[in-house]
Amino acid sequence: MSPPIGVPMHFWSTVLAVAAAAAIASLAVFFIAGPERIWALFGPADLGPVNFETLKRRTSSNDSLACPQNICTAKSDLASPIFAVSAPELQKAFAKVIASEPSVEQVASDDSGFTRRYVQRTKIMRFPDTIVVRFIDLGDGRSTIALYSRSQLGESDFGVNHARIERWLGKLSKEAPAVKTA
Repeated sequence: MSPPIGVPMHFWSTVLAVAAAAAIASLAVFFIAGPERIWALFGPADLGPVNFETLKRRTSSNDSLACPQNICTAKSDLASPIFAVSAPELQKAFAKVIASEPSVEQVASDDSGFTRRYVQRTKIMRFPDTIVVRFIDLGDGRSTIALYSRSQLGESDFGVNHARIERWLGKLSKEAPAVKTA
């Protein structure tokens, strides 16, 4: 597309230079202020607790769920393994998984409900995702787990939440012996 007739070329060069300077200034402000402060303008990073039994999945594709069928009515993306350890032992094994992950902060804990809530941020842009974990004791030295990971921002997460749950379950299976899939 050529510039409109009668408008000097240096005008368009100036417009382009001003737009580029504004973009660079915006990026500088973003990284100087810190992505966490910018994202906080959209609400808290921690999206709060969930009730797995009554959980309603998002209509957007920025969440992922691994949950035993007898606990969740919502459709799971991944099967939850059954582990050959009690729920308290599974919690200890899971703590090792969390310690191996970058940029994870535990934001809530309910020992009576065997529930933990975490916020993990992406590497560069520091987008926050909330992950809720419940450890479920099955008796006879066995347990399973429910995990729900969701993004604070955007309509799509490009599979980040699904990959996280898959990765965490894989790491957990190395820390605690899995018997089968729930």
